[in-house]
Amino acid sequence: MSLANSVLAVNNDLPIITDQKVHSGKVRSVYWLTAKDSKRLIEQNGYNVQSDAPLAIMVISDRISAFDCIWHGEGGIKGVPGKGAALNAVSNHWFKMFKDNDLADSHILDIPHPFVWIVQKAKPVMIEAIARQYITGSMWRSYEKGEREFCGIQLPEGLTKDQKLDDILITPSTKGILKGIPNVPEADDVNIRRQDIIENYQAFNFLDKNDVDKYEVLLKQGFNLISGALAKLDQIFVDTKFEFGYVKDAAGNDKLIYMDEVGTPDSSRIWDGPNFRNGKVVENSKEGFRQMLLNHFPDPDILLNKNRMPEREALARDNALPESVIMDISSTYLNIAEKITGSKIVLSDNPKQEVIDVLAERYQLIK
Repeated sequence: MSLANSVLAVNNDLPIITDQKVHSGKVRSVYWLTAKDSKRLIEQNGYNVQSDAPLAIMVISDRISAFDCIWHGEGGIKGVPGKGAALNAVSNHWFKMFKDNDLADSHILDIPHPFVWIVQKAKPVMIEAIARQYITGSMWRSYEKGEREFCGIQLPEGLTKDQKLDDILITPSTKGILKGIPNVPEADDVNIRRQDIIENYQAFNFLDKNDVDKYEVLLKQGFNLISGALAKLDQIFVDTKFEFGYVKDAAGNDKLIYMDEVGTPDSSRIWDGPNFRNGKVVENSKEGFRQMLLNHFPDPDILLNKNRMPEREALARDNALPESVIMDISSTYLNIAEKITGSKIVLSDNPKQEVIDVLAERYQLIK
């Protein structure tokens, strides 16, 4: 099996029937179905949504993004073998656990293939909901420079790198560029205070002021559930990012739900427990790849300094990473996914064709 062929790097060119432009993000592409096909799938599969709800096919890729750039490897390897399947498997595992424990639903209606979700349209809350159980990463770098207030929360003196915090900290940031909100910079991914969210809840797409409390409850519930499950595997849930949104059920009621992915190696830091107790941080997430990049290039400031974005983009575009690096991160994703789910992640020789075949045969959604 060719490594390059086994990687699904381009996922926005599938012949899925759609009458809208394909939305392609860093990792996932979204194909909005026609109203006719959405209605047909809802009727055929009994989805708990309104009969005219817009549906989409969400296809994950094996691309790897870090420091807001897409990276590639030698030999034409445009992603990380097994990464997409691992991310979806982990998210699917946690979403099922959320449902089994009476937490909120997600936007996922069906999972026809390891790379594919069928989802209903959701109205996203414009917040990156970040929860932290340890002080590390960007928070530690800021703390080390003397900052003590994060998103309106005051941290005590005397904390040390990678120390466990007394409580889970919720440190939200903006999702996209929001304009005209007092005290909120018009920039993507900037920290915001809880008070600013409450005073401008509608600008962040909350339907009700009380839902600010609700999203925090859901964030902590989800965090604690995943943290507890990982602890049983002797893994440490360090921090994570959740996203929330609203959907309507079959009766037309608005529901606040979990969106996108949860508890994955892309959206979270996960540390190996035995190593941490021995004084060593071993990352079982994309953070290990980020640290490798910082050590791999002679000037790490290019990766950390947002003012040097053109140089960073050139670095990612012009430098094919060694195959050993790609396979190391592949092992990280596959190992933690298999540990979490208890099942082996099976790699495909041709994932794109598999996706096309299943969408054609089971859903009649291929041109």
